[in-house]
Amino acid sequence: MEYVETARAESERGELVLRERRPGPDDPAGSGGPTVLELRANGVFVMDTREHASERALAEAALATVEEPRRVLIGGLGLGFTLDRVLGDRRVEHVDVVEIEPALVEWMRNGTIPHGPRLLADRRARIVVADIAEALTEARPSTYDVVLLDVDNGPDQLVHAGNAAIYRPEFLRRVAERLGAGGALVVWSAARSPELTEALRAVFGEVEEHDQPVRLQERDEHYWLYAARA
Repeated sequence: MEYVETARAESERGELVLRERRPGPDDPAGSGGPTVLELRANGVFVMDTREHASERALAEAALATVEEPRRVLIGGLGLGFTLDRVLGDRRVEHVDVVEIEPALVEWMRNGTIPHGPRLLADRRARIVVADIAEALTEARPSTYDVVLLDVDNGPDQLVHAGNAAIYRPEFLRRVAERLGAGGALVVWSAARSPELTEALRAVFGEVEEHDQPVRLQERDEHYWLYAARA
């Protein structure tokens, strides 16, 4: 496997790198296999363009929970696959995507991430460069029908240490206040998290835990989705 760096950015949170994984002649797919874009933060794998079933499942779980998901908030832009699935639902009228890394937004806008310009051209999508905790604080009560959080590899595998607070009851109560009646919060995690289940239950009462099998870099893995309703 050959790795080629496509883009790099530095911020107060550290290093963000976008790189290509290109199959070599000894790879099962052969040297003519597809090129895969991979996103890393401070050396930690975040996601890639080969396996994105769980990002789409995050959106599907949320959209299926709410009868009229007209107003959606996505915490974390990533490589855009959750946004893509949300925009594919005709019931959705407006999507706010909160992303803390301006470089990642620029890579989506300028085509460094090839499918980015198409996604961001949708008039229903608005990109907000901000910390998700600050964005939720500034939002009015009952602003959203659905909130999706995918800003880390989960509460036990943080990309940035400061994100620990968004998995605790204080922040989750803030999310609940920004949801309209019957609205839903869905959280993505790379590992099962009983602590997150308890925190969500303390705020919302009912919590659903979904096991999402994935095939990641020739390994069988399991990701997890946590859904709660206001």
